[in-house]
Amino acid sequence: MLFEAESRRGYHIVPPGPHLHDHEGQRSLDALVQAVGNCPYVVASGSLPSGLPDDFYAAVARRIREAGSRLVLDTSRPALRGALTEGVYLLRCNRTEAESLTGRPVRDFDDARALNEHLRTTGAAEIAVTTLGELGALCSTGDGHTELYAPPLPGEPLSDAGAGDAMVAALLTQLAAGEDPVSASALGVAAAAAAMTPSTEPFDLDVARSLRSQVMTRFQTDARRRGV
Repeated sequence: MLFEAESRRGYHIVPPGPHLHDHEGQRSLDALVQAVGNCPYVVASGSLPSGLPDDFYAAVARRIREAGSRLVLDTSRPALRGALTEGVYLLRCNRTEAESLTGRPVRDFDDARALNEHLRTTGAAEIAVTTLGELGALCSTGDGHTELYAPPLPGEPLSDAGAGDAMVAALLTQLAAGEDPVSASALGVAAAAAAMTPSTEPFDLDVARSLRSQVMTRFQTDARRRGV
């Protein structure tokens, strides 16, 4: 991540990773299953290395489920579509990733609700969390849809680099501690906000916790529907 002080613009530089062969992908799967042990959750994050099939995360989801754990997925592009054929425990999408699935803009909570309903009813995800930038996020479970409104930022947001990772990290920390998905997602929204200020450094946990009290929630009770 580069931040240019004069223009106050940020640039994400993502070089390609190594090329992996099929046998290396299989060895990675085997190593992952051996490492799971008694862990209740496994996180798969980021794009796939070249050489691996688009449905590699689907194989990960299947192996993790067979091992008795739950997969949390945070990816994009073909790897995202390929994973949804198997189904995951929790899927986090940002706006860009959500739009790649719907084929149209995802601007607000209603758009996110349409996507999350589709993901849940098709079995792609048991829990769907779609983030909406400055608006916050929508967390959808079997109980319904909860809007989570982003808190006011304590300073000028210089970069959103790492905001999604911060959200997933905070969310999973709370899930592992026994919190429900909505409460866990609320801390995730706060952590994402904390990660956007003041720079590209990792978010401060105390700041995230202080912002958590400012994350307002609203449970959607109306019957509005939109097709996907």
